Amino acid sequence: MQARRIGVIGAGYVGLTTAACFAHLGHRVICAEVDEAKVEALSAGEVSLHEPGLRELVVEGLGSGLLRFVHGSGLSDVDFTFVCVPTPTGADGAADLSAVEEVLSTAPPGVVLKSTVPVGTAVRYPGVVSNPEFLREGHAVEDFLRPQRIVVGARDERAAHEVAELYASLNAPTVLTDNTSAELVKYASNGFLAVKLSYVNTVAELCEHLGADVDGVTEGMRLDDRIGGSCLAPGPGWGGSCLPKDTLALLATARAAGVEFATLEGAVSTNWHQPHRVVDRLRAEVGPLDGSRIGLLGLTFKAGTNDLRDSPALAVAQLLAQEGAELSAYDPCVREDLQNIAVKPAAAEAAAGADALVVLTEWPEFAELDWPDLAGHVARPLIFDTRNVLPEDKVEEAGFRLIRTGRPGEPWGAHSWTSRP
Repeated sequence: MQARRIGVIGAGYVGLTTAACFAHLGHRVICAEVDEAKVEALSAGEVSLHEPGLRELVVEGLGSGLLRFVHGSGLSDVDFTFVCVPTPTGADGAADLSAVEEVLSTAPPGVVLKSTVPVGTAVRYPGVVSNPEFLREGHAVEDFLRPQRIVVGARDERAAHEVAELYASLNAPTVLTDNTSAELVKYASNGFLAVKLSYVNTVAELCEHLGADVDGVTEGMRLDDRIGGSCLAPGPGWGGSCLPKDTLALLATARAAGVEFATLEGAVSTNWHQPHRVVDRLRAEVGPLDGSRIGLLGLTFKAGTNDLRDSPALAVAQLLAQEGAELSAYDPCVREDLQNIAVKPAAAEAAAGADALVVLTEWPEFAELDWPDLAGHVARPLIFDTRNVLPEDKVEEAGFRLIRTGRPGEPWGAHSWTSRP
C-alpha cells in the first residue's frame, strides 16, 4: 500500500475516526475543523468522544507526525479530501446539505464524500468519489480497522480503485460501483436495520400479550442464518445520530421518486410507539405518575457512547415528565443535569426514594450493581428493565420485582410492599 496525503474535513465521530485510523495505517493526514477550541484540544491529544481506542490513535498519530489538526475547512496540499461534515435532518425530513455544499464549493482536490448524503448528490459534482461510512458509535475504531465491507462509488473506475487502495492493508471485501448505488447502500442498510429493530420490538409486545418469552423467541430466530443474530434485542426504541436521520432521508428520497415505502414507514411509526409503550406499562404498574419518583438507569441512546442524540431514553423521560413524574438518573457517561432530569453521580443516588427504577440503556455495568444496597434506597422495589440486561436471579433475590420487555407481567395489585418515605 502506497502512503498518501489525506485531508479530512470535520472532526466529529466520522471525521476524527477516519483521520486517526488513516494515520494509523501509515498515511499522512491533516484534519480540518471549524471549531477552533476543538482543534486546540485535539492537537493536545484531548478527545471528548467516548470511543474506545480513539484517543490512543490520536495520540499515536500526533506522536508519529502523521496526524495534525488545523482550523478551518480549506485543504490544498493533499491527494484526497474526505468530507466528513454533518448532514442533519431538515424540516421536510430530507438531509441538510449546506455544510457539504460549502466544502464542495471550494473545489478541494480529490473529493471523497464520506458524509451520508441523499442519493443522487455526488453525481452533481464531477470527479467526486462516494465512500459511505459504516461506523457504529462505541465501535468506530474497530469498524474502521476491521470493516465488514468497503464501498466506493465513482463515475471513473480508476478514481474508485485509487480510493479503495487507501484501505488495501485492511484486506476487506470491497464493492466498487457507481456514486448513486454507493449512496443508496448506506441508506438501504440503515433502513433495513431500523425495520429489523422495529420488528423485534413488536414481537416483544406480542410476547407480553401471549405469555411468551422474547428471549426464547429471538434465540430461536438468531440461529437461522437467513436472519442472523444482530439487532434482535428489544428495547425502548432505536435512536442515535444515524437511524432516525437516515430513515427519514430515505423516505424523502422515495417520495421524491414516486415510490411508496410502506415497510420503512411502518418501522418509523413503530419506533415512535415504543417510548409510549414503556410509559404505558410503567403507569399500569405504578399507578398515576403525577408526583411519582422514577429513577432512570441510562440516558445515552445506547451503551458505549456519550451520545444523547435522538436517545429513546430521553424520549421516555420527556413523556414521564409530561405526566408529572420527578426524574433522577444515572448514566456512566452523563455528568450534567438535563431538562427535567436530575443526573446523579451514582445509581444509589438516582434510586433514592424511587417508586420505580427503569433501565433505558444497556450499559453492561448495570448488571453488576449492588442490588441489595439499591433495595435499601428505593421507596418501592420495582425495576422495569426495558433492555433485558439485568441478572434476574440477583435482582429478585435482593427483593425487587423485575419487569422485562417481552415478558408478561403480573399486575401491581398482586404484590404488597411497604413504601419507604
